[in-house]
Amino acid sequence: MQLVKAKKHLGQHFLTDKNIAAKIVNSLKTEGAVLEVGPGMGILSDFLLQKPELEVFMVDIDTESYQFLQKKYPQLGQKLINADFLQMDFDAVFTGTFSIIGNFPYNISSQILFKILDNRNKVPEVVGMFQKEVAERCAAKPGSKEYGILSVFLQAYYKVEYLFTVKAGVFNPPPKVLSAVIRLTRNEVRELDCDEKLFWQVVKAGFNQRRKTLRNALSSLINKEKMTEEPLLDLRAERLSVGDFVKLTNMIEENK
Repeated sequence: MQLVKAKKHLGQHFLTDKNIAAKIVNSLKTEGAVLEVGPGMGILSDFLLQKPELEVFMVDIDTESYQFLQKKYPQLGQKLINADFLQMDFDAVFTGTFSIIGNFPYNISSQILFKILDNRNKVPEVVGMFQKEVAERCAAKPGSKEYGILSVFLQAYYKVEYLFTVKAGVFNPPPKVLSAVIRLTRNEVRELDCDEKLFWQVVKAGFNQRRKTLRNALSSLINKEKMTEEPLLDLRAERLSVGDFVKLTNMIEENK
C-alpha cells in the first residue's frame, strides 16, 4: 500500500515509533466506544484494534488517509468516517458515551479541546498528544505562568494528567516543537455550582488582562460599590483555583 503524504495545511506529523504508540493506547483506561481523531496511517489504530474491550471508531478529514485506512481496515465499515472532527455531530454516531484518543493536529488543538468541553457529558476520557506547551497549559496549577483559560475550563470538568514528553524525532515529518501526552478523566461535576455562562465570562475576562488584578480586569462585570471589600478581586486571575472562580462568579451574580 502506498503511504500517505503528510499535509502541512492539516498539521499532519505522523508518529513512527510503535513503542510510543502502544504507550499512548495503553494510557486509555475506559472500555467501550472510542473515537480516534486523525488516525493518519493507523499507528495508534493497530494497537486500539488489538483491544477486544474497545469498539473503535476513527475520523479523518484527509481523504487520502481515509482511503488508505479503508484498505487497511476493511472490517471498520461505517466506523471509519471521512469528516472534520470539529464539525461532527456525535449524536449521529454514538448512542452513549465514548472516549477520544489521538495524535491531534497542533494547529487546531485548542479547538479540539473546546469541542470536547462542549460535549463533556458524553466524553468520560481523552488521551491525546499535543504540543508540549499546550499540554502544560492544560495541566497547569494556579500560580504558574502556564495556568490560564484552558487550564480552568478543563479542570472544572476533568482531572488532567501530564503523562509523558515526546521528542520530535519520532514523527515524520518532525515538528519544530516537543510534544506531550495528557489524559483527561471526567470528574463528578455535572454542572458548576454557579451560572456557567457567567463563569466562562469571568474566567475569560480575568485572563485576557492577566497582569491586572481582577478588580480592574473584571471592571465591566462587577458592581464596584458592593464588592469593595472582596479580597479575591485583589488577586490576579492566575492565583485563583476553579473553586475560587465559582465563588467569585456567585458573588458577582449576587451583587449585580
